[in-house]
Amino acid sequence: MAGLSGLASTLAFAALPRPIPDAAPRVKMAFTSPGVVQVKDATLLLSPGAQIRDTHNRIVLPSHVSGEHVVRMLVDRNGQVHRVWMLTPEEALAPLPKPAR
Repeated sequence: MAGLSGLASTLAFAALPRPIPDAAPRVKMAFTSPGVVQVKDATLLLSPGAQIRDTHNRIVLPSHVSGEHVVRMLVDRNGQVHRVWMLTPEEALAPLPKPAR
């Protein structure tokens, strides 16, 4: 019984939307080499404390990510990529939040 209640709480948690800031735009990002990403025609550096979250919301090391992904991202004051959320196919198709006025 305890195992079933743990599974139920895990499934309920998985159904919650991830807390991605509304200000984070959706882009296609290519992880080309360690510490560097390509967004549109721009080559951007990852910030020293960059945090990348996979589709299961786990933090992953930049060196373990390769290829092109649909993501939402935030940059820091220096123009470096600071936070990245790799999107599931459903998240990638979902409408973006409306900007606050």
